[in-house]
Amino acid sequence: MRFPIHLWPALALFLVGSLALAAAPDPHPAPVTPKTPVVDNYWGVDVTDNYRWLEDWSNSAVRAWSDAENAHAREFLDHLPDVAQIRQRVTALEDTPYVSYFNLAWQGGRLFALKRQPPRQQSFLVVLKSAEDAASEQIVLDPTALDPTGGTAIDFFVPSRDGRYAAVSLSQGGSESGDIHVFETATGREIGETVPRVNGGTAGGSVAWNADGTGFYYTRYPRGQERPAADLPFYQQIFFHQIGTPAAGDRYELGRDFPKIAEIALTASDDGQFILARVANGDGGECAHYVRQHDGSWTQLDGFADKISQAAIAPDNSLYLLSHAGAERGQLLRLPNPSAKLSDAVVVVPQSDAVIDDFLPTATRLYVTDELGGPTDLRVFDALGHPLPPVPILPVSSVGGLARLDGDDFLYANTGYLNAVAWYHYHASAGVSTKTALYNTTSVDFSDCEVLRAFATSRDGTKIPLTLIQRKNHRPNPATPVLLYGYGGYGINLGPYFSPIRRLWLDQDAIWVVANLRGGGEYGEAWHHAGYLTKKQNVFDDFDACMDYLVQQGYTSRDHLAIMGGSNGGLLMGAVYTQHPDKFRVCVSYVGIYDMLRVELSPNGLFNVTEFGSVKDPEQFKALYAYSPYHHVVDGTAYPPVLFLTGANDPRVEPWHSRKMVARLQAADPAGTILLRTSANSGHGIGTSLNERIEEDVDVYSFLFDELGVPFQSGTAAAPAAPASAVK
Repeated sequence: MRFPIHLWPALALFLVGSLALAAAPDPHPAPVTPKTPVVDNYWGVDVTDNYRWLEDWSNSAVRAWSDAENAHAREFLDHLPDVAQIRQRVTALEDTPYVSYFNLAWQGGRLFALKRQPPRQQSFLVVLKSAEDAASEQIVLDPTALDPTGGTAIDFFVPSRDGRYAAVSLSQGGSESGDIHVFETATGREIGETVPRVNGGTAGGSVAWNADGTGFYYTRYPRGQERPAADLPFYQQIFFHQIGTPAAGDRYELGRDFPKIAEIALTASDDGQFILARVANGDGGECAHYVRQHDGSWTQLDGFADKISQAAIAPDNSLYLLSHAGAERGQLLRLPNPSAKLSDAVVVVPQSDAVIDDFLPTATRLYVTDELGGPTDLRVFDALGHPLPPVPILPVSSVGGLARLDGDDFLYANTGYLNAVAWYHYHASAGVSTKTALYNTTSVDFSDCEVLRAFATSRDGTKIPLTLIQRKNHRPNPATPVLLYGYGGYGINLGPYFSPIRRLWLDQDAIWVVANLRGGGEYGEAWHHAGYLTKKQNVFDDFDACMDYLVQQGYTSRDHLAIMGGSNGGLLMGAVYTQHPDKFRVCVSYVGIYDMLRVELSPNGLFNVTEFGSVKDPEQFKALYAYSPYHHVVDGTAYPPVLFLTGANDPRVEPWHSRKMVARLQAADPAGTILLRTSANSGHGIGTSLNERIEEDVDVYSFLFDELGVPFQSGTAAAPAAPASAVK
């Protein structure tokens, strides 16, 4: 049971601490955290939770405690050496004007895109005549014009079939709680009525327009008193909104029988006659698909047991499906039309050594991106699966954002660890790609760096890929600062990606390392399933093996090794931190999950049950309890310095995970450097303003450099390198 929280004893302890400030070297010491034991019994095991009270953000004592922790962290971080120089360099890397485009969509003979261009605080929506004509760009919506504080962000947008309108989800403060607003493309004028509660941090959100652009289908969370307050982040359904009518009268379409943790994604056929709904059963990878037919009826195409993870309607209304039934690395199936039965599907792209990540059907072709243990590749087939010459891309790179154009042409983004994102136009008739005007114009140059691939051996003998980014001709040296980053979850592929802030790290004669752990999708469903549910410990063992490899091969030493991760990677940090505190020098953990026994009680945590498991199952409880970071903090252990970061508005991982973990660690190691940074103006990281990101990076790298004893070298932002071609 939960014991009552008494506010005055907690507040009194804060006041007692403040009375001793005159004699203390730190005017903002870490708060003394009261213990209020709560005992839960799981399958005969009594588990004591001393800091349950920190879960209640409505409790004024919790807010006072969080403020005290922030003050303690600020006192430490603001007085680190070289902070001013680090801020100057971070700002130069992230706030210097540059241009990048993402989320491209071709509709009505126009190209829509989100554009990022510091010093603007948020990305904004633009429309262009083509990807080759940047001068034709017109701003449809700049959220900073609506909110000069930078607190309002675009969650997603969907243009109508004729390109006349754009439905845009807007949310505040990193909450991801988005309402749909409709804007006229030509004028940027908002029309119609706002449709509330379409997007959220639990099940996301989606929109698909009807054929004539007079309305759209959308995902809808419960509103008002439709369900108890605790259920409002769940039970997503599909509704239809007619432009110019009150949202309160929108028509129900589908979803009353969906799971509580359904996550719905909607797409429309090119002619607008069919609506495809992908329904995920939480975050574990189970999916089902439904199609809205010509007559307005909905038919179910497949169920969770059929192992169809993706579906897409081609321009001729044939339907392609990514199946994992008997094909863990994926195979593509084809149906003649959206009204056909799954039993009528034929295999057009069989399983191969590569893992199919995504695909795009065009008029007569099928483009397929493959995962190759981290990097990706791009294959081409005709509509019936006959191989055609592949699309050339950068070596050791990632391909994504496939956007259909007219005919068989399409756009794709190509990036690598050393190459900024650029969009390419594949001209199907000529079989060549040309770089468009839409490319990242950053001046950060990595031409003096190189990318190496290596493999560590995990405890059970599994080979774990590692990617090392370093200066050219760097010789292994045990005194080299190394930052090891990992994730390992949800079947997500951690592929090559460009990050200007990485230049800051490499300029310290340091190495950046990315680990492709089990639990991810780098080698398909088998790789994912080897690191989820009761096998999650494999992920932590993999990361441990990577730490050992870097030290044993002489790339670094324990005293010069830093580790970093966020979200599911924050869980990774917590597990490695408590299991192997003697193997690294310093840790940074973003928005992490640490109490695995109570994670499913939070809204988004329930969506994670299909990935992590539930305490309601005895075997899954046993596995969760065996690695839960919060429950494996050991009193008297000298833990390495650690910086925990969380956002007060996080809808995906409750900030109380970080609060409880920090309180437990500070009690176990009162002399340790254990810091908690809580941002009042952000959430899980999505929609964070530019200024907030800069301040976060200043804190993180100032902390890392100081703990590793790195004398800061400012480096310089080189002139833009000559654009590299993706085609040879």
